[in-house]
Amino acid sequence: MTDSPLPAPAHTPALSLHWPDEAATAAFAQQLAPLLRQPQASHCYITLHGDLGAGKTTLVRHLLHALGVQGRIKSPTYAVVEPHEAPGLAIWHFDFYRFDDPQEWEDAGFRDIFASPGLKLAEWPQKAAGLAPTADIAIHLEPLDEAQRQVRLSAASALGEQLLAALH
Repeated sequence: MTDSPLPAPAHTPALSLHWPDEAATAAFAQQLAPLLRQPQASHCYITLHGDLGAGKTTLVRHLLHALGVQGRIKSPTYAVVEPHEAPGLAIWHFDFYRFDDPQEWEDAGFRDIFASPGLKLAEWPQKAAGLAPTADIAIHLEPLDEAQRQVRLSAASALGEQLLAALH
């Protein structure tokens, strides 16, 4: 882990990537993980967008392993949220797919989780529209075939811009 500060944003509102296979997904997770361990990223919120089967959960699994989470990582589709611990980092993985009403986000008490330090990763964030905070980074995954993904990352905060600049 490095304690060097994230680079200043280079006016990088978006980043487009092509992942030819799952190994590229894992390599991206290895590149992103140390950036999320920076003190400046202690409240980072990342949303994952894409149809069923786009690779959202696969990306999260690779990222959590890259951050040091041990053991099996299951999808929070039924539980809505799965907490994880990595060395020195609390992580919450949300899946709002089953939400029928954005008010369910409020009723579940997620406001307290989002107010606390730690990495928050959310699949299907549009199902909590208007209640969840604005994401630092939105990751859009589009399958091109069984293995390939076109990926677009966009920043919506200064932290998100710093992270994207560091990924360039």
